[in-house]
Amino acid sequence: MADSLQNKLDRWVCAGVLDLETAAKIRAFEAAGGPGERLRWPVMLAVALGGVLLGASILLFVAAHWDEMAPGTRFALVLLMVAIFPVGGALTAEKFPALSTTFHAIGTVCLGAGIALAAQIFNLEENWTNGVLLWTAGAVIGWFLLKKWPQAAMLAVLVPFWLVGRWSFATHADWDRASVVWEGLLLLALTYLSAKTAERQSPERTAIATIGGIALLPCAIIAVVTRGESVRVYGVPSVDSLGVFLPWAIAIAAPLCVAFALRGTDAWMNAISAVWVLALALVAPHHNFLWNDWDVMGFYAWAAVGACGLIAWGIAERRRERVNLGVASFAITVLFFYFSNVMDKLDRAASLFGAGVLLLFGGWALERVRRALMARMQEKTS
Repeated sequence: MADSLQNKLDRWVCAGVLDLETAAKIRAFEAAGGPGERLRWPVMLAVALGGVLLGASILLFVAAHWDEMAPGTRFALVLLMVAIFPVGGALTAEKFPALSTTFHAIGTVCLGAGIALAAQIFNLEENWTNGVLLWTAGAVIGWFLLKKWPQAAMLAVLVPFWLVGRWSFATHADWDRASVVWEGLLLLALTYLSAKTAERQSPERTAIATIGGIALLPCAIIAVVTRGESVRVYGVPSVDSLGVFLPWAIAIAAPLCVAFALRGTDAWMNAISAVWVLALALVAPHHNFLWNDWDVMGFYAWAAVGACGLIAWGIAERRRERVNLGVASFAITVLFFYFSNVMDKLDRAASLFGAGVLLLFGGWALERVRRALMARMQEKTS
């Protein structure tokens, strides 16, 4: 029996949800599954890798022979590529659900490739965001029909991709104001990360939370790097025009609406994270700010506050991944501060010695703190 199920049974018995007799029956039932259950994760890994390799091979084949095909052959190939995988998923739905899910996921990916290829065949208009919108619509239809996590994960990626694309197309890729994009994506990553809680768990939520965890640190770093380009002399964004106000409204309101849909009334914690993201935009280092000392020190202090807040959020909702990401964020903040504000004030030997001490003993201390936090969270769970 899997350790995760064993831990859940122990927790349910301690909470009084199950009695010992019922828990023993569940253990016996799961143990009776025999050694075949132990092969589940290799089979799932093989199916996932097979799906990725199959999709990649099809795309490479099409790219290599595209110029050699007549327009009619190209369009027939596009239709076949888009249709064959959903049909395969429907045929294997009852006998092999995992393979069916993989086929449907490949079919959704091929839909995006088919839309792009069809636009190229018929020389449609150059606004590529319309193609992304059609792809998103296909993923929505797939989600309503199948209720599978790959379609939910693709929606979680395609919708913000389309919004960013529309903004880029409307502003002609004016990345001088890109901070609004990355700060909105940072808040959306926090929203995705909070999709999975102890009370709300499903494969779809797990996929969305994984996407948020992967995107969180890169979005935070890029949001800081791009900060300050659209800021006036006193560091206050201009809200005189609709072209500036509307992107900021979407960047803040859209993730909060998603948080309310995913978490209900618990979305008030996401509102606090939105305040943190907006305040981070004001204290992040940039060249036009007058109070340079507070500009730098305030940024690192606020980043540390955000890391500690993520840790506290994880403990409150008993989510290990948030605690781990919070500890990692705090470590990255300390390292950035040392290498950007301390190291250049020391000579070479002293700076390297300090870096070594910081990495060794700081990493050891953070790991002890992380383990203590995990133990405390486990006590609250039990």
